[in-house]
Amino acid sequence: MVDIAERPTRQAAPPAVSPAVPAAAPALPGRLLGLGRRALHRSVALLALAAVWETAPRVGLVDRVFLPPLSEVLTAWWTLLRTGQLADHVGASLTRSLTGLALAVAAAIPLGLLIGWYRPLADLLSPLLEVFRNTAALALLPVFVLILGLGETSKIALVVYACSWPILLNTIAGVKGVDPLLVRSARSMGLNHLRLFQKVILPAAVPTIFTGVRLAGAYSILVLVAAEMVGAKAGLGYLINYAQYNFAIPDMYAGIITISAIGLVVNQLLVAGERRFSTWRVDVTA
Repeated sequence: MVDIAERPTRQAAPPAVSPAVPAAAPALPGRLLGLGRRALHRSVALLALAAVWETAPRVGLVDRVFLPPLSEVLTAWWTLLRTGQLADHVGASLTRSLTGLALAVAAAIPLGLLIGWYRPLADLLSPLLEVFRNTAALALLPVFVLILGLGETSKIALVVYACSWPILLNTIAGVKGVDPLLVRSARSMGLNHLRLFQKVILPAAVPTIFTGVRLAGAYSILVLVAAEMVGAKAGLGYLINYAQYNFAIPDMYAGIITISAIGLVVNQLLVAGERRFSTWRVDVTA
């Protein structure tokens, strides 16, 4: 009996050594290869643009005085970075832009939630919103300068004005676009108005709200650059304008590239924030 009981134990021991660890080793290189392919696929258009930008001035398709090769622009960009000028201008622009964007988010999202949730308030404010939403922010730049002066206040106020509208309108649309079936189901379960708003309305409106915030992030850079071309002593808009007046064309393009890079980074950060706050969504893209 002892011999029979021990024999299966000895036979069952070898299969216990699982080959899972060696099999998992190729998974990491495969994932890295997939990420590399995805990054290359997304970068094809940028690489093509860089190649055309570098080649066209050198072969005479465009005047290299007005459109220098990309390598010369990158050299000017590195010089500005090494001397500290670029960091000063970027710091000034980001301070104004992020301050205005934060103030717009803090004011527009609560107001949009109230307007979208309470119909009497929406009926009261809709005519006023329609008037101001169709007024371009840059058209009001002289007004802001006249009232608030040429200092930081006018520039930040202009950014707040430009950023508030996409956030406000998308927040209203997000609240009003919640599936009525979800609302009726929540009410049938006995949720009061506060819990209904907290558990159903707000989570369902988050994706649309973040779309407005992403649009506002782009507006905060674009409007600020235009504002910095008037009465500013630092900032990317001032750098571009100053380089144009002094015919430092590579410096001008270096400032433009920096603005594009900042906009890309801000957008990716907002996309990451959207994914963090809407983890319940299912990604149906291939």
